[in-house]
This record gives sequence, structure tokens and C-alpha cells, in this order.
Amino acid sequence: MNYMEIKKYDIANGPGVRTSLFVAGCTHHCKGCFNPESWDFNAGKEFTDETIDEIIESLSPDYIKGLTLLGGEPFEPGNQAALLPLVKKVKSIYPNKSIWAFSGYLFDKQIMDVMAKKYDFTKEFISYIDVLVDGEFKEEEKDLSIIFRGSRNQRIIDVKESLKQERLVLHEKDAVRLGEYKK
Repeated sequence: MNYMEIKKYDIANGPGVRTSLFVAGCTHHCKGCFNPESWDFNAGKEFTDETIDEIIESLSPDYIKGLTLLGGEPFEPGNQAALLPLVKKVKSIYPNKSIWAFSGYLFDKQIMDVMAKKYDFTKEFISYIDVLVDGEFKEEEKDLSIIFRGSRNQRIIDVKESLKQERLVLHEKDAVRLGEYKK
């Protein structure tokens, strides 16, 4: 796997100050994508053990709230397999830091119903993700007023709770936005 960039001190791609890894490779090719140079699987730099060590080190300050995976497409099968050692290591060293991921694939219909049945590593990979923003970017639904999403069709999913309940559970903030959250 290749990656485009590691952003340390990112405040745009999840809550708090985070480290964000932009992976290379995406087959969605969404019209109006903010990062089309990341579509090429061969773009950027090689993702190595040294890259993992750099990311782990960047997460060490207490004020860093977690890691965000985006791209490109972290859920392209080859990217998932390459990212699995990273997310495992992050959760083993920093169990209280969150891992967010952004994917054009739908959690319930494509990741869990197709990929998790086809690839052994998908279930394990998704088990380390705390929050997933899913759905392809749709230019006709672009909305700059919503947080952590580019278009209104995208959802913020509480992955841990979804796996526990074996159904899609929206993250509290997204559920409030959609009028579906009840305390």
C-alpha cells in the first residue's frame, strides 16, 4: 500500500487534534472529490513499518485524541490488509484514543454484507474502528454546514455499538442531526 500524506495536528477529520493518514488508491472516483490525486494506488510513498512507527509516535501526546484514516479509500481490500497492523498497534498502545475512518463504501451494505464475508481481514479491521463516516461523496448533496462530512448522504456510524447490536447505529451527533437519537 502507498499513502499520500500523514497530517499531524489535524483538526478537520474527527473530534479534537488528531493524526490523519491519507492512503493512496480509490476506485470510487466521486465527482468533485477533494483529493483526486489519491485515486492512484501507486501514488505517494510506500507504507512501511517506519511509517507505522512515525504514526505511533505522533499519537503519544495526551492532547492527540486519535487517528483518522482517509484517502483515497482505506477500505479498498489491499489497503485494509496493510492498515490492519497499524490499527492493532494503535489500540494496543493507546486503547483510549479513537480511530475514525472515512469510506465511500456503505458500512451495512458493502463492508459488513460483502467485504466481511469475502475477506478474512475485514471483520478484524473494522473491529478496531470506533467511528466510520460512510458513503460516497455526492457533489449534488454537498453541504459545508455539516461537520465531518462533505455531503448530506454520508453517515457517522458508531462502529463499536453497531457491531455489538448487530445493526447500524449512528454516532450520537449524527443521530441528533437526523432526529433519530433518544436519550
